[in-house]
Amino acid sequence: MKNSLAKLTYLFIITLSLLGYLSSYLALILGFIFVLIFNNPYKAYNAKAIHLLLKIAVVGLGFGMFITETLQTTKDGFGLTVFTIILTLSVGIICTKLLKIDLKLGHLITSGTAICGGSAIAAIAPTIKAKPKTISMALVIVFLLNSIALFVFPALGHYFNLTQEQFGLWCAVAIHDTSSVVGATINYGDEALRIATTVKLSRTLWIIPLAIVSLFAFKNSNKKIKFPLFILAFIVAIILNSYHLIPENISNNIVIIAKRLLITTLFLVGTSISIKDIKQTGSKPLILGVLLWICISVFSLIYILN
Repeated sequence: MKNSLAKLTYLFIITLSLLGYLSSYLALILGFIFVLIFNNPYKAYNAKAIHLLLKIAVVGLGFGMFITETLQTTKDGFGLTVFTIILTLSVGIICTKLLKIDLKLGHLITSGTAICGGSAIAAIAPTIKAKPKTISMALVIVFLLNSIALFVFPALGHYFNLTQEQFGLWCAVAIHDTSSVVGATINYGDEALRIATTVKLSRTLWIIPLAIVSLFAFKNSNKKIKFPLFILAFIVAIILNSYHLIPENISNNIVIIAKRLLITTLFLVGTSISIKDIKQTGSKPLILGVLLWICISVFSLIYILN
């Protein structure tokens, strides 16, 4: 009886996420709550489903990106983008070793902080063959810091008297996920929102070289390196959308579906989390996430102010 109820509840939550009724945070939390109450009835398929849906969702998000527009709008922020990505990745590598954290977990947390939160983790995870539990921990840390950013950044922006342009650029660089970037800037002003969204979108393009570097860095010496086809598909999606080779309404719907698939994936990821896993992971991954977040926030703010 309990197993049947678990299956019905599981499928009900999946349906809600696919229909767009759940936010990313809620989906992840529901997944976590689900495994506290029930045993996952589809645990055997969970890992494969997570990796497949992550790849499909990342490719779908490419249909919402425009190469020319993002490159043109972010010319002034190019230097800051390169500087903060290199800085964050470097500090992340050092801190991961000093804190003696699992290399794949440290890399996912670092990648999410350096580029674009959950989307970066989604893209990088398959290339390094990260386990669902590892992905879960990285996402939990990134989403926790995202939630804090929604309240902290606007207050700091007003405290430092940042202009809309400065605040938009700062949020795009220092806040992990696009949704949180929009949430933090939407009440600061229209110009802040526009700049933040555009710069964040262009920053997402750095997923591609980072994913390729990650593939080589975490390769199995006993196997040949294969270029991940989903990255190639991601590039093709951006090109198709940039040159309007498919109708706009179709590309918009693809992006909507991709976001819903990503939310569905987050529920599956949540079902991979357990209290036991969190205790085993310890506080070190959270410390890494906080250190990286403070690093990128402080240095980018100093860069912008000067």
